[in-house]
Amino acid sequence: MAEIVLTRIDDRLIHGQVMTAWVKKTHANHIIVIDDKVAKDDFMIEVLKMSAPTGIKVDVFDSDTAIEKLQDLDNFNDDKIIILVKEPLVIEKVIVSGINISKLIIGGMGARKDRQPFYRNIAMNDEEKKSLQNIINRGVKVTIHIIPDQKEVDAEKYLH
Repeated sequence: MAEIVLTRIDDRLIHGQVMTAWVKKTHANHIIVIDDKVAKDDFMIEVLKMSAPTGIKVDVFDSDTAIEKLQDLDNFNDDKIIILVKEPLVIEKVIVSGINISKLIIGGMGARKDRQPFYRNIAMNDEEKKSLQNIINRGVKVTIHIIPDQKEVDAEKYLH
């Protein structure tokens, strides 16, 4: 049966050496991007597939399709899966649906007009903070962890 080896929030999704490092660390062979907008954009889907490390399968699903497919990990054979989302609200929806995620890593949430600084280069708005707190309240460990060889930081202490 397949295994979810990493669930990560990164608004850049698949990008360069950061994703290569996480694939190597987790031994993943399959990346699932969950994003309602990107799932409708054939050009972006191709860009993401080309951005992935060699030999890594990439699927891009809208949130409803992802939830449906992830209900049964047998759909993915023996794959080691990295789930990537751009923002907390998407993964909260996945978790609330019953998909078992035990740990969530925040890797990249850049500055935007509606976001305030959160931790170093991570920024988020009140709705995103509330979403993360909801995820934590469901028993999911949430950390900030940009690259594998950096120290991870407990995100919960920055939510208050």
